[in-house]
Amino acid sequence: MGLFHRKKQTEDEVTVEPEPRRGLPRRPEPNVDGLRPVAEHRDYLLSMVRELPAFGQTLLDAAGLSLCEEIVADLDLPRFDNSAMDGYAVRAEDLAGASRAHPVVLPVSRSITAGDPAGDEIEPGTVVKIMTGAPVPPGADAVVPYEHTDRGSQAATFLHAPEVGANIRHVGEDIAVGDHIASIGDQLGPRQIGMLAGIGIDQVLVRPRPRVVVISTGSELVQPGFELAEGQIYDSNSFMLAALARREGAQVFRVGIVSDDPDVVAQSISDQLVRADLILTTGGVSEGDRDVVKAVMPGLGPTDFCRTAMQPGKPQGFALIGDDRTPVIMLPGNPVSAFVSFEVFVRPVLRKMMGVQPLVRPTTHALTRTIIRSPKNKTQFQRGLVTSTPDGRRHVTPMGGGGSHKLGDLARANALVVIPEGVEVVDAGHPVEIWMIDDE
Repeated sequence: MGLFHRKKQTEDEVTVEPEPRRGLPRRPEPNVDGLRPVAEHRDYLLSMVRELPAFGQTLLDAAGLSLCEEIVADLDLPRFDNSAMDGYAVRAEDLAGASRAHPVVLPVSRSITAGDPAGDEIEPGTVVKIMTGAPVPPGADAVVPYEHTDRGSQAATFLHAPEVGANIRHVGEDIAVGDHIASIGDQLGPRQIGMLAGIGIDQVLVRPRPRVVVISTGSELVQPGFELAEGQIYDSNSFMLAALARREGAQVFRVGIVSDDPDVVAQSISDQLVRADLILTTGGVSEGDRDVVKAVMPGLGPTDFCRTAMQPGKPQGFALIGDDRTPVIMLPGNPVSAFVSFEVFVRPVLRKMMGVQPLVRPTTHALTRTIIRSPKNKTQFQRGLVTSTPDGRRHVTPMGGGGSHKLGDLARANALVVIPEGVEVVDAGHPVEIWMIDDE
């Protein structure tokens, strides 16, 4: 974002006062411990973002996106009666009584393959060789598959008497003209894309993929693949957050590592406004002397920093910056804290922008294999490994304890164990709430 100096005013020019910068709406009140409840902070973030405007996309580009129009079929599927098998189109009455003990031989008048016209009406006492998907000729009311015949070319021997309608796919039996087949808010997966293509639709109105910029801050961070100096660590957060956002369907730009220089941080964030619907930063939002993101963001736009009643991920930040008031969500720097914060706060925001429901992961339950202790005044999100017994019962093994830096346990986990505020101990064998984080 460029900074412009005011040019010298002439006598004929009118002074135009800049619009006052709008602040943020009233923040949720903290609890008695000075912490913001998790659900209230999430609802606050959701209130600050809007669904992205809809526009037309080709079918493949629309895969995974949220539909913004009602779709009613204007084409029957199948469009015409067609064969479900390779075999012979027949008049069922001509083969009455046919069996292996009493075979019936009928002449083959012609052959129809998929893509051919149905042709003339079938003559009584004759059959038409037909391939799967080919149109059933007028007058035929059944298809006998090859396995009940001798596969003859000039004449065919039939060892089976078919019922009327056997092995025929009838016009409109799948989708009929006027059927309502897709609704606003439907997320278009591969099956839905195939259905839309099948009735001739090549473009749909959908909400686009949010453009998400991910920035890691910290002079101690090094790009993977480079050699570490003393006191340095590899940047894992920007890769993890970019992968998480991409899995949710976002178009992701990973800026990577930004040093702890305030001017560099401010300029790096501002430079992303031209291509961002949402900016994610990680690191620099706690109470340390070098928490530079917390220091520079108020100069870029109205900003909210708070401590949430959760573990891990207590420090959180939010801002609206630039002329378009682009939202910026600022996450803590510890990897587990960043991951949990994404799941709790960022994922719902992305889903709202895309018009996808539900915003929050559905809660299920499992029996904990070990005792779990949790701070009374916080919601704890602990990593867990969920397994199922042959009878379908779910068990979860908590992993990693309270360490918010343990990437190994995070990588092995497939769930978050959610211990709500007010619960200090859950005994082994008792049910706990879980979010299955590997579910697509």
